[in-house]
Amino acid sequence: MDESKKLAKKTLDRGFWLAFCASALWGVSGTVLQFVAKNLNIPTMWFIGTRTLIAGILLLAVGLVVLPKKEFFAVFKNKKDFLTLVSFSVFGLLANMFTFFHAVKTGNSSTATILQYLSPLFIMIGAIIFTKKKTSRVDVISFVIALIGVVLMITRGDLGHLSIPFISVLWGIGSGITAALYITIPQKLIAKYHGILITGWGMLIAGLISNLFNPFWVNAPKMTAGSILGVGTVILLGTVLAFLLMVISTKYTTAAIVSITDAVQPFTTLILSVIFLHYAVNLAEVIGAVIVIIAIYVLNRYDTE
Repeated sequence: MDESKKLAKKTLDRGFWLAFCASALWGVSGTVLQFVAKNLNIPTMWFIGTRTLIAGILLLAVGLVVLPKKEFFAVFKNKKDFLTLVSFSVFGLLANMFTFFHAVKTGNSSTATILQYLSPLFIMIGAIIFTKKKTSRVDVISFVIALIGVVLMITRGDLGHLSIPFISVLWGIGSGITAALYITIPQKLIAKYHGILITGWGMLIAGLISNLFNPFWVNAPKMTAGSILGVGTVILLGTVLAFLLMVISTKYTTAAIVSITDAVQPFTTLILSVIFLHYAVNLAEVIGAVIVIIAIYVLNRYDTE
Protein backbone atom coordinates (compact mmCIF):
# COMPACT_ATOMS: atom_id res chain seq x y z
CA MET A 1 0.00 0.00 0.00
CA ASP A 2 1.53 3.36 -1.06
CA GLU A 3 1.69 6.39 1.23
CA SER A 4 -1.34 8.16 -0.28
CA LYS A 5 -3.57 5.12 0.28
CA LYS A 6 -2.25 4.69 3.82
CA LEU A 7 -3.03 8.34 4.55
CA ALA A 8 -6.52 8.03 3.07
CA LYS A 9 -7.22 4.91 5.15
CA LYS A 10 -5.89 6.59 8.29
CA THR A 11 -8.15 9.57 7.65
CA LEU A 12 -11.21 7.34 7.16
CA ASP A 13 -10.35 5.40 10.31
CA ARG A 14 -10.10 8.65 12.29
CA GLY A 15 -13.51 9.74 11.02
CA PHE A 16 -15.03 6.36 11.86
CA TRP A 17 -13.78 6.38 15.45
CA LEU A 18 -14.86 9.97 16.02
CA ALA A 19 -18.38 9.10 14.81
CA PHE A 20 -18.26 5.88 16.85
CA CYS A 21 -17.45 7.82 20.03
CA ALA A 22 -20.19 10.38 19.29
CA SER A 23 -22.79 7.64 18.87
CA ALA A 24 -21.56 5.88 22.03
CA LEU A 25 -21.88 9.12 23.99
CA TRP A 26 -25.48 9.49 22.80
CA GLY A 27 -26.06 5.96 24.02
CA VAL A 28 -24.58 6.82 27.42
CA SER A 29 -26.75 9.94 27.53
CA GLY A 30 -29.88 7.88 26.87
CA THR A 31 -29.11 5.62 29.81
CA VAL A 32 -28.39 8.54 32.14
CA LEU A 33 -31.57 10.22 30.93
CA GLN A 34 -33.58 7.28 32.27
CA PHE A 35 -32.06 7.87 35.70
CA VAL A 36 -32.91 11.59 35.44
CA ALA A 37 -36.46 11.05 34.13
CA LYS A 38 -37.47 8.26 36.49
CA ASN A 39 -35.56 8.87 39.71
CA LEU A 40 -35.20 12.64 39.96
CA ASN A 41 -38.08 15.02 40.54
CA ILE A 42 -37.11 17.35 37.69
CA PRO A 43 -39.84 19.09 35.61
CA THR A 44 -39.64 18.22 31.92
CA MET A 45 -39.56 21.77 30.56
CA TRP A 46 -37.07 22.89 33.22
CA PHE A 47 -34.73 20.07 32.25
CA ILE A 48 -35.09 20.63 28.50
CA GLY A 49 -34.76 24.39 28.86
CA THR A 50 -31.63 24.10 30.99
CA ARG A 51 -30.13 21.46 28.72
CA THR A 52 -30.67 23.37 25.47
CA LEU A 53 -29.73 26.75 26.91
CA ILE A 54 -26.38 25.56 28.29
CA ALA A 55 -25.61 23.38 25.26
CA GLY A 56 -26.47 26.25 22.89
CA ILE A 57 -24.20 28.69 24.71
CA LEU A 58 -21.29 26.22 24.77
CA LEU A 59 -21.66 25.26 21.09
CA LEU A 60 -21.84 28.91 20.05
CA ALA A 61 -18.76 29.65 22.17
CA VAL A 62 -16.88 26.93 20.28
CA GLY A 63 -18.15 28.32 16.97
CA LEU A 64 -17.03 31.84 17.93
CA VAL A 65 -13.52 30.56 18.58
CA VAL A 66 -12.97 28.21 15.64
CA LEU A 67 -15.07 29.77 12.86
CA PRO A 68 -14.75 33.11 11.01
CA LYS A 69 -16.49 35.92 12.93
CA LYS A 70 -18.46 36.99 9.84
CA GLU A 71 -20.30 33.64 9.84
CA PHE A 72 -21.53 33.92 13.44
CA PHE A 73 -24.72 35.94 12.79
CA ALA A 74 -25.01 35.18 9.06
CA VAL A 75 -28.14 32.99 9.40
CA PHE A 76 -30.09 35.93 10.88
CA LYS A 77 -29.49 38.09 7.81
CA ASN A 78 -31.75 35.94 5.63
CA LYS A 79 -35.43 35.90 6.66
CA LYS A 80 -36.17 32.52 5.10
CA ASP A 81 -33.12 30.92 6.70
CA PHE A 82 -34.01 32.43 10.08
CA LEU A 83 -37.56 31.02 9.91
CA THR A 84 -36.11 27.63 8.97
CA LEU A 85 -33.80 27.87 11.99
CA VAL A 86 -36.77 28.60 14.28
CA SER A 87 -38.66 25.65 12.76
CA PHE A 88 -35.65 23.43 13.43
CA SER A 89 -35.52 24.67 17.03
CA VAL A 90 -39.23 24.09 17.72
CA PHE A 91 -40.24 21.08 15.62
CA GLY A 92 -36.84 19.37 15.57
CA LEU A 93 -34.82 19.99 18.72
CA LEU A 94 -37.47 20.98 21.26
CA ALA A 95 -40.11 18.50 20.08
CA ASN A 96 -37.60 15.65 19.87
CA MET A 97 -36.21 16.21 23.36
CA PHE A 98 -39.72 16.50 24.79
CA THR A 99 -41.05 13.31 23.18
CA PHE A 100 -37.88 11.31 23.90
CA PHE A 101 -37.87 12.41 27.55
CA HIS A 102 -41.46 11.18 27.99
CA ALA A 103 -40.77 7.97 26.05
CA VAL A 104 -38.01 7.21 28.56
CA LYS A 105 -40.02 8.40 31.57
CA THR A 106 -43.07 6.27 30.74
CA GLY A 107 -41.09 3.31 29.41
CA ASN A 108 -37.34 2.73 29.30
CA SER A 109 -34.32 4.23 27.56
CA SER A 110 -33.52 1.10 25.52
CA THR A 111 -36.91 0.86 23.78
CA ALA A 112 -37.17 4.65 23.44
CA THR A 113 -33.77 4.76 21.71
CA ILE A 114 -34.75 2.03 19.25
CA LEU A 115 -38.03 3.79 18.42
CA GLN A 116 -36.19 7.07 17.89
CA TYR A 117 -33.68 5.16 15.75
CA LEU A 118 -36.52 4.58 13.25
CA SER A 119 -36.19 8.19 12.04
CA PRO A 120 -34.82 7.16 8.58
CA LEU A 121 -38.05 5.21 8.01
CA PHE A 122 -40.11 8.28 8.82
CA ILE A 123 -37.92 10.33 6.47
CA MET A 124 -38.59 7.74 3.76
CA ILE A 125 -42.35 7.82 4.42
CA GLY A 126 -42.35 11.62 4.38
CA ALA A 127 -40.50 11.65 1.05
CA ILE A 128 -43.04 9.23 -0.43
CA ILE A 129 -46.01 11.30 0.81
CA PHE A 130 -44.78 14.84 0.17
CA THR A 131 -42.38 14.48 -2.77
CA LYS A 132 -44.07 11.54 -4.52
CA LYS A 133 -40.85 9.56 -4.33
CA LYS A 134 -41.18 6.12 -5.86
CA THR A 135 -41.03 3.29 -3.36
CA SER A 136 -38.11 0.95 -4.01
CA ARG A 137 -37.85 -2.68 -3.04
CA VAL A 138 -35.21 -1.79 -0.45
CA ASP A 139 -37.58 0.76 1.13
CA VAL A 140 -40.37 -1.78 1.47
CA ILE A 141 -38.11 -4.57 2.76
CA SER A 142 -36.45 -2.24 5.29
CA PHE A 143 -39.85 -1.03 6.53
CA VAL A 144 -41.23 -4.55 6.99
CA ILE A 145 -38.07 -5.83 8.69
CA ALA A 146 -37.94 -2.83 11.04
CA LEU A 147 -41.61 -3.27 11.89
CA ILE A 148 -41.01 -6.92 12.82
CA GLY A 149 -38.09 -5.87 15.01
CA VAL A 150 -40.13 -3.19 16.79
CA VAL A 151 -42.97 -5.64 17.46
CA LEU A 152 -40.51 -8.10 19.00
CA MET A 153 -39.04 -5.35 21.18
CA ILE A 154 -42.25 -3.87 22.52
CA THR A 155 -43.84 -7.30 23.13
CA ARG A 156 -40.64 -9.14 24.11
CA GLY A 157 -41.85 -12.05 21.98
CA ASP A 158 -45.28 -12.32 23.61
CA LEU A 159 -47.64 -10.87 21.01
CA GLY A 160 -50.52 -10.92 23.49
CA HIS A 161 -49.39 -7.85 25.41
CA LEU A 162 -46.98 -4.91 25.36
CA SER A 163 -43.89 -4.95 27.58
CA ILE A 164 -44.14 -1.16 28.01
CA PRO A 165 -47.21 1.11 28.35
CA PHE A 166 -48.88 2.00 25.05
CA ILE A 167 -48.35 5.70 25.80
CA SER A 168 -44.61 5.02 25.86
CA VAL A 169 -44.84 3.47 22.39
CA LEU A 170 -46.65 6.60 21.16
CA TRP A 171 -44.04 8.90 22.73
CA GLY A 172 -41.30 6.74 21.16
CA ILE A 173 -42.87 6.94 17.71
CA GLY A 174 -43.21 10.68 18.25
CA SER A 175 -39.50 10.88 19.05
CA GLY A 176 -38.75 9.00 15.81
CA ILE A 177 -40.88 11.43 13.78
CA THR A 178 -39.37 14.51 15.44
CA ALA A 179 -35.87 13.03 15.00
CA ALA A 180 -36.67 12.84 11.28
CA LEU A 181 -37.58 16.55 11.38
CA TYR A 182 -34.41 17.23 13.37
CA ILE A 183 -32.41 15.66 10.53
CA THR A 184 -34.25 17.05 7.50
CA ILE A 185 -35.22 20.64 8.44
CA PRO A 186 -31.68 22.06 8.89
CA GLN A 187 -29.97 20.22 6.01
CA LYS A 188 -29.80 23.24 3.69
CA LEU A 189 -28.79 25.53 6.56
CA ILE A 190 -25.92 23.25 7.59
CA ALA A 191 -24.73 23.08 3.97
CA LYS A 192 -24.91 26.88 3.66
CA TYR A 193 -23.54 27.87 7.06
CA HIS A 194 -21.95 25.47 9.59
CA GLY A 195 -23.28 22.60 11.68
CA ILE A 196 -21.89 23.94 14.96
CA LEU A 197 -23.52 27.36 14.50
CA ILE A 198 -26.88 26.04 13.28
CA THR A 199 -27.14 23.55 16.13
CA GLY A 200 -25.84 26.11 18.63
CA TRP A 201 -28.39 28.75 17.61
CA GLY A 202 -31.08 26.09 17.40
CA MET A 203 -30.32 24.93 20.93
CA LEU A 204 -30.25 28.50 22.25
CA ILE A 205 -33.60 29.37 20.66
CA ALA A 206 -35.12 26.10 21.94
CA GLY A 207 -33.77 26.93 25.40
CA LEU A 208 -35.25 30.44 25.36
CA ILE A 209 -38.64 29.09 24.26
CA SER A 210 -38.56 26.38 26.95
CA ASN A 211 -37.82 29.00 29.58
CA LEU A 212 -40.99 30.84 28.64
CA PHE A 213 -42.89 27.84 30.06
CA ASN A 214 -40.57 27.06 32.96
CA PRO A 215 -37.80 29.63 33.63
CA PHE A 216 -34.75 27.87 35.08
CA TRP A 217 -34.65 30.30 38.01
CA VAL A 218 -38.32 29.78 39.01
CA ASN A 219 -39.22 26.77 41.18
CA ALA A 220 -35.90 25.14 40.29
CA PRO A 221 -35.66 21.56 41.59
CA LYS A 222 -33.42 20.84 44.55
CA MET A 223 -30.19 19.65 43.00
CA THR A 224 -28.23 16.91 44.72
CA ALA A 225 -24.81 15.62 43.72
CA GLY A 226 -26.52 12.80 41.79
CA SER A 227 -28.88 15.10 39.90
CA ILE A 228 -26.08 17.54 39.02
CA LEU A 229 -23.97 14.64 37.73
CA GLY A 230 -26.90 13.20 35.75
CA VAL A 231 -28.01 16.48 34.17
CA GLY A 232 -24.39 17.50 33.55
CA THR A 233 -23.62 14.21 31.79
CA VAL A 234 -26.60 14.59 29.45
CA ILE A 235 -25.68 18.19 28.64
CA LEU A 236 -21.90 18.00 28.35
CA LEU A 237 -21.28 14.47 27.10
CA GLY A 238 -24.55 13.55 25.40
CA THR A 239 -25.22 16.92 23.78
CA VAL A 240 -22.18 19.18 23.38
CA LEU A 241 -19.26 16.74 23.09
CA ALA A 242 -21.21 14.11 21.10
CA PHE A 243 -22.30 16.66 18.52
CA LEU A 244 -18.84 18.21 18.19
CA LEU A 245 -17.27 14.78 17.61
CA MET A 246 -19.89 13.92 14.98
CA VAL A 247 -19.37 17.23 13.15
CA ILE A 248 -15.59 16.73 13.15
CA SER A 249 -15.99 13.13 11.92
CA THR A 250 -17.79 14.27 8.76
CA LYS A 251 -14.57 16.03 7.67
CA TYR A 252 -12.68 12.74 7.61
CA THR A 253 -15.14 10.11 6.43
CA THR A 254 -18.23 9.47 4.32
CA ALA A 255 -21.93 9.56 5.18
CA ALA A 256 -22.12 5.80 4.55
CA ILE A 257 -19.45 5.09 7.16
CA VAL A 258 -21.03 7.52 9.64
CA SER A 259 -24.36 5.72 9.19
CA ILE A 260 -22.70 2.47 10.29
CA THR A 261 -21.77 4.02 13.64
CA ASP A 262 -25.40 5.03 14.29
CA ALA A 263 -26.01 1.46 15.48
CA VAL A 264 -23.61 2.02 18.38
CA GLN A 265 -26.13 4.28 20.16
CA PRO A 266 -28.99 1.79 20.75
CA PHE A 267 -26.57 -1.03 21.57
CA THR A 268 -24.74 1.17 24.08
CA THR A 269 -28.00 2.17 25.73
CA LEU A 270 -29.20 -1.43 25.87
CA ILE A 271 -25.95 -2.75 27.37
CA LEU A 272 -25.65 0.05 29.94
CA SER A 273 -29.31 -0.34 30.90
CA VAL A 274 -28.72 -4.03 31.63
CA ILE A 275 -25.53 -3.36 33.63
CA PHE A 276 -26.43 -0.23 35.60
CA LEU A 277 -30.24 -0.03 35.57
CA HIS A 278 -30.77 -3.79 36.00
CA TYR A 279 -32.94 -3.90 32.90
CA ALA A 280 -34.03 -7.52 32.34
CA VAL A 281 -33.64 -8.14 28.63
CA ASN A 282 -34.75 -11.36 26.93
CA LEU A 283 -33.70 -13.03 23.70
CA ALA A 284 -36.70 -11.84 21.67
CA GLU A 285 -35.95 -8.24 22.61
CA VAL A 286 -32.30 -8.54 21.62
CA ILE A 287 -33.28 -10.14 18.30
CA GLY A 288 -35.79 -7.34 17.73
CA ALA A 289 -33.17 -4.66 18.41
CA VAL A 290 -30.70 -6.34 16.04
CA ILE A 291 -33.38 -6.62 13.32
CA VAL A 292 -34.25 -2.91 13.61
CA ILE A 293 -30.60 -1.87 13.46
CA ILE A 294 -29.96 -4.05 10.40
CA ALA A 295 -33.03 -2.65 8.64
CA ILE A 296 -32.05 0.96 9.29
CA TYR A 297 -28.45 0.26 8.30
CA VAL A 298 -29.59 -1.20 4.96
CA LEU A 299 -31.86 1.80 4.36
CA ASN A 300 -29.13 4.30 5.27
CA ARG A 301 -26.49 2.53 3.19
CA TYR A 302 -28.79 2.32 0.17
CA ASP A 303 -29.75 6.01 0.38
CA THR A 304 -26.18 7.24 0.83
CA GLU A 305 -24.67 5.29 -2.03
